[in-house]
Amino acid sequence: MKTLKDLDVKNKRVLVRCDFNVPLDEKGEINDDFRIKQTLPTIEYLLKNKARVILMSHLGDGGSLQVIQKRLEKYLGVPVLLGKKKAGEGEILLLENLRFHKGEEKNDEKFAKGLAKLGDVYVNEAFAVCHRPHASIIGVPKYLPSAAGFLLEKEIKILSRVLEDPWRPLVVIIGGLKIESKIKVIKQFLEKADQLLVGGKIAEPILIVKGICVGRPWPLEEVVKEIEKFNLTSTKLHLPIDALVSPDETGEMYVNEAAPGRVRKDEMLLDIGPETIKMFSKIIKEAKMIVWAGPVGLFERPFFEKGTKAIAEQIVRNYKAFKIVGGGDTLSALKKFGLRDKFDHISTGGGAMLAFLGGEELPGLKILEQQ
Repeated sequence: MKTLKDLDVKNKRVLVRCDFNVPLDEKGEINDDFRIKQTLPTIEYLLKNKARVILMSHLGDGGSLQVIQKRLEKYLGVPVLLGKKKAGEGEILLLENLRFHKGEEKNDEKFAKGLAKLGDVYVNEAFAVCHRPHASIIGVPKYLPSAAGFLLEKEIKILSRVLEDPWRPLVVIIGGLKIESKIKVIKQFLEKADQLLVGGKIAEPILIVKGICVGRPWPLEEVVKEIEKFNLTSTKLHLPIDALVSPDETGEMYVNEAAPGRVRKDEMLLDIGPETIKMFSKIIKEAKMIVWAGPVGLFERPFFEKGTKAIAEQIVRNYKAFKIVGGGDTLSALKKFGLRDKFDHISTGGGAMLAFLGGEELPGLKILEQQ
């Protein structure tokens, strides 16, 4: 696919699809502006090369981009105009939240054409939504010369290396809540990785199907069918051998250490235990490339942060390994522990990163390749 430097942008209206979908606090203020910072090199390049910059993004399901406007002005030092206004020389136009329009998520052709008329060329800088067939992702590029921005180019290059030519041993750590979103990537890395470590809530249905966790609620039928396709006896697959359990997520009643097979029906598995931490740490120590997606415990609660923190610390202590991390919850954990800047590549995509690493075709990348 074409990249930003393949385009002639001088005096052109450049329509840039960004991902400014940042977390906000209860007051509507930005909690973490990492994604905004990652787009700055592309925007600064366009300004330097005399382009007329038009930015577009979504934010949640319908909040105004006014908070994004203010943050961009702070970092770029130029006026950022929000809404349907014409930007003058040295100014940036930021379109309002794309999801104010129903045509965005429906990939409505009329809406896509309307967006395309605003620009002369199109740049995709929103890796995190490249797995979404939305108008601003796959509709607009049909009508304009298109290319990948610097951030998108970097994401593709690094994640492709993981799949095609990783440094070995390649150790992949998968955690989080929803196994449905992780099944394909678990399958992929049972073949491609040297070691696969699974923790968090998603480990439980695998332990149940494997017959280790007994007496627990049986997972959904479609989940069971997918898990049964795994090679559950693979020596690459490492599941928790002990866990921290409690009747509720606060841990205020009590917290016990238990083997997965000894967890009672009324107890929840909320973190990996000390023996699992030791086992995972030993494997991580030997890695030359590490990919991490999903916390291995309920790190938001003090009683259950130890596992995720210990895994993060072990990863950053492995100085010889190239370290990749992605997913909103994992990044929140690293921010909490002050370890985010210790990773070599922080992917801006959660679902998109998992889809890419799971071998899925991302609509936003496919349309750029066709240009």
